[in-house]
Amino acid sequence: MSVSIRHIEPNDYLTVESIENAADQLLINRLNPESWEPAPSGRSRAEEPGFVLIAEETQTSTTVGFVHVLESDGIAHLEQLSVLPQYGRRGYGRRLVEAAMDEARRRGYDRLTLRTYADVPWNAPFYARIGFVETEPTTDFHKHLVHVEKRLGLPQYGRRVQMTATLR
Repeated sequence: MSVSIRHIEPNDYLTVESIENAADQLLINRLNPESWEPAPSGRSRAEEPGFVLIAEETQTSTTVGFVHVLESDGIAHLEQLSVLPQYGRRGYGRRLVEAAMDEARRRGYDRLTLRTYADVPWNAPFYARIGFVETEPTTDFHKHLVHVEKRLGLPQYGRRVQMTATLR
């Protein structure tokens, strides 16, 4: 696996959206929801406070995934990680998360949080292998995320958890 990680550029916007929609299909197939919101545009992700990193397979120049980290109220929060299903289980997701951790650390954060499904193998168990641990939502930012998840009905598909990695 040879991959380069870089910040999103305007010509990545459509690709990011299509990667997320393709990756979401795995979750849709597992959870079998009645409906599922399509991915937000890559432009909207890029315009939010924070950063988006792109993983590009270097030999083919194929964009294989991305990670989106929100910055709000002094918090760095991993909002989305998506890898094209055909490139799954090759380490691209791990590389993206590690790059996001490095970038958050570079920006002065000592923690990176996320919210995910506890029992989906490529969700909480994956993040635990990278060093994330379950934590309670104590900030207004994180409590708001829990409220949004409930409004969207996400808990009906499985236990949702907050996880935090310490950035050293």
